[in-house]
Amino acid sequence: MRADLLTDPVDGLDDALAAVDGFDQVLVGGLLRPQPAQAVGLAGLADAVAGSPLAGRVAEAAEKTAAGAADEDHYMALAAARSALLGSVHDALVERVEEAVGRPRAEGPAAAADGAERPVNLLVAVRGWLCDLARAGWQGIDHELIGGAAPVVTAMLPEPGLRRLATLLDGFAAELAASCPGATLERIPVRRWADLWSRAMLLTLPGADRATAVGEATGRLLPLGVDLHEHATAVQAQVHAVFEPADGGTPRLVRAGVSAPKPDTVVGAGLWQLLRPHMSLLAAVSEGRAMELDAMPVTAEGDLIWDDARATQGDPAEPFTTARVAMRTAVSAPVTPVDRHPARIAVPVLLEGYAVEDEAEGLAFRVAGERLAVDTGRMPAAGPLTADAVASSAACLGLLRWDAGRFLLQPLAVERTVRKKPVAVHAAAWAGGTADKAGVRAEKAATDAVNVLRERAGRLLRK
Repeated sequence: MRADLLTDPVDGLDDALAAVDGFDQVLVGGLLRPQPAQAVGLAGLADAVAGSPLAGRVAEAAEKTAAGAADEDHYMALAAARSALLGSVHDALVERVEEAVGRPRAEGPAAAADGAERPVNLLVAVRGWLCDLARAGWQGIDHELIGGAAPVVTAMLPEPGLRRLATLLDGFAAELAASCPGATLERIPVRRWADLWSRAMLLTLPGADRATAVGEATGRLLPLGVDLHEHATAVQAQVHAVFEPADGGTPRLVRAGVSAPKPDTVVGAGLWQLLRPHMSLLAAVSEGRAMELDAMPVTAEGDLIWDDARATQGDPAEPFTTARVAMRTAVSAPVTPVDRHPARIAVPVLLEGYAVEDEAEGLAFRVAGERLAVDTGRMPAAGPLTADAVASSAACLGLLRWDAGRFLLQPLAVERTVRKKPVAVHAAAWAGGTADKAGVRAEKAATDAVNVLRERAGRLLRK
């Protein structure tokens, strides 16, 4: 891998992010009566897209908003401009990563035919609430304003075509409600809330949430590792893998995800107990095996719509061998326009021959003379992979991400030498169960916690 390309500056990236940051600060104080400093942020956003097809509409929106005379269409134009800028940052960074790892990308995904009609009144209601939110700004939020989202979310959930937006809106409103009143906030997650607001605005446009075309995947699936996402009330495991078509076609990088609700007391290895019943692939990951797929649904973006009935256990397939042999020629999946964002970047890579640097600012690998930071904070507690294991490794299989202005490596597995023999340590080694002593202890503790919760729930139901 050409690590120098990951540290070299990307032309125009800082200017684009500065324009986004300027607009995000405008949302802090609100758009109802913008102050002179906010007008500067609005003008900066308009200038950043001056050479694009959005130029005229965004310039008008910035002018009207600065004068306190903007309507919903103007706010939509501002949200579109912000998303377009972050989309351009995403594309520039992905192009840099592809050049660094020497991996091609497939053509853009085709939109699926979707004749379903969306209830326009609900989309209008969502847009109205989001515009009220923007007028108030993050410093002006209160429980009365945030509570206005609840009836809209309730009405949207029965509609399959609106659940994506409903879920986003529900989580966003809950996060804002936990921060009310905004006037007393000492710290505001400016970029995050602006991301959620602008994405929700775009999803109220007809067709914006249209899924990509879905095909079928028949062939061999070779797991690389698992990225585990944990929330107080939910958990998700995303398996990154290489798919080799049975017809001899080009291998592809794909993902398979499974989610489950969870009580906040279930943590660590207990998370796997919630996920295992929904995906046999987790057992294959834990055992180091491939899976044979038969007409498994897959989107053009490389996301497998997992169905256990269409998958059978295959031969042993060691992830590091897969990375060294099959991943080299695998094609990366494209990204739909509405999903283009730097936070989405998660590119599987294999690093070898690096030097480990453990400094005050954190763990890093020295690759071909360049420093690549290692994000050990993303490694789950639900597995045996630790920072010490990473620090003593000779090879690392991970996800290349971009955060806070730099590329980071999230380890999924490492190879280290133990008694003169290479030993692999995987973050998801306990996904399908384990005989490892530490894993068994963690499983028992999680099982005890689940049993206590079930007993208490049963007692409440009996009452």
